[in-house]
Amino acid sequence: MNRSLFTAPAKINLTLEVLGKRPDGYHALRSLMVPVELCDEIEVELAERLSFDCDDPELVGEENLVLRAARAIGVRAARIALRKRIPMQAGLGGGSSDAAAVLLAARVGAFGELPIRDELVVARSLGSDVPFFLVEGGALVEGTGERVTPVGAIPPWAALIVKPPVSISTAEAYRRLDERERPQRPRSESAGIRAVAALQRADFGEVARLLANDFHDDALARHPEIARASAAIEAAGGSRALLAGSGSSLFALFERRSEAEASAERLALPPEYRHFVADFRSGAPWKGASA
Repeated sequence: MNRSLFTAPAKINLTLEVLGKRPDGYHALRSLMVPVELCDEIEVELAERLSFDCDDPELVGEENLVLRAARAIGVRAARIALRKRIPMQAGLGGGSSDAAAVLLAARVGAFGELPIRDELVVARSLGSDVPFFLVEGGALVEGTGERVTPVGAIPPWAALIVKPPVSISTAEAYRRLDERERPQRPRSESAGIRAVAALQRADFGEVARLLANDFHDDALARHPEIARASAAIEAAGGSRALLAGSGSSLFALFERRSEAEASAERLALPPEYRHFVADFRSGAPWKGASA
């Protein structure tokens, strides 16, 4: 049976700086991002026609990024099944990672012969986070997501991730950010640039100190559920809690997985606050296995 399984990891933003709104309406960003071992699974099998299914029925539709990615690269004869593990509307990049996994599956021939297309152009058309997920590791992401600079091997640290029972509109988060005056931040003074250097030398204390997200304070101020999760994470130990992307998930960092697991056991939150312990994922995050 010609069937392959691919994993699509979540990401966390160790830094996220919104540098301003561009004339075209997009926002210029600078963000240090790392993939983590919280993964969706995508199964690909050659078939007579293109079909898509998901274990979450609400995600089966024409707008799902898996299906959009497949069509964008000319897939016409495959059965694609998505097993969803990454929470949605969480700032963890699950949909973008799913789309990237389809592009990477095509890269290794899982869909057979396809028309020649510019992979990066397709990735950018699907979403600003999709190019990051093509680099298979940590990276500094700039521009509107199209400038991706891999940072090399990353330390074997871990994250405790908490998803509060609330969603945040990304468009609204950007609108509120645009309403506030923010100082200019030259690249040479960027927290993200400094965090890259600290990550590359595995300086946990310095990375923890540099954790920054321009959406963080407003999210905590506007959403009691996020503020409650942040307080619970910090009370349980580890680095300070930080918003993932534009939210609503938060995370804390740990040098060892055992410490993250111990902190997770100390979380004083009700069950509707989902939580995960996930190792950093360094090198070849998307591995296909044939069956």
